Parts: sequence; structure tokens; C-alpha cells
Amino acid sequence: MNEYTSADAIACLRSAGVPVTHQRIEIARALFSAPVHLSADQLWAKVREQAPDVSRATVYNTLRLFSDKGLVRELFVDPARVVFDSTTRPHFHLYNMDTGEVRDLADDELQVVGVPRLPAGTVLQEVDVIVRVRKRPD
Repeated sequence: MNEYTSADAIACLRSAGVPVTHQRIEIARALFSAPVHLSADQLWAKVREQAPDVSRATVYNTLRLFSDKGLVRELFVDPARVVFDSTTRPHFHLYNMDTGEVRDLADDELQVVGVPRLPAGTVLQEVDVIVRVRKRPD
């Protein structure tokens, strides 16, 4: 796999209309070098490996900006946990409640057929499906 470079990050940010800063470049590199599902704190720890000067507040604010610009998706995997998904195309997830792991389901693993009747005056924005699993009790 090719490395996701600073130039790649800059091009991505500019194409989304995001002002380019050193911190945003490092955050983009951590998010987009491979498909990931990271909490804000996990991302902060990953970014600090390359850029120790990046603050937690900068990561949180940048994630909000990236989410608003459609660069990442927020997944509410349980009431106390939000992860950010670097894959923004429609797809489904498997969440292991014991380990906290979130992974993408392959397109052929789950199929949703149809859409519900929507209330008058509304349009379908997106469908989020998170399959939650845990270890079978013995």
C-alpha cells in the first residue's frame, strides 16, 4: 500500500474546502492512511506519535470540522462511545461490545431491502446499521 503523504492530506483538505494547517495535515494522515474507526482520544494518541504538539482540543475541533465537511462519519456505537469512520461511502458495521472493536462489514455480509415510509416533509439522509455482538455466555 502506498503511504498517505502530507501532499495527499493537503489535496484532500483543499478539495473539501478545509483550511490547511500542520495539525490538520497530521490528523488527516492518521485518519486516511488506512480505513479506521477511532475515538477522538485514540486519534489524539496516534497523532501525537508524529506531532506531539497537537492538543486534544484541536483533535476534537478538527473531527467536528471533518465531519461537517463529509470527510469522516460519526458512529454512535453505544451511548458512551463515538468513533469516527474514515470510510464515508454507505456501508455497515460490526461492533464487538466486549473488545470495543468496530469493523466494516463486507457488502455481501448484510443487505437492507427497502426503506421505511417516511413522515411527510422528510427525506432519507442515510441508513446506519451497526450489528452489535458479544461473547456467548458459557
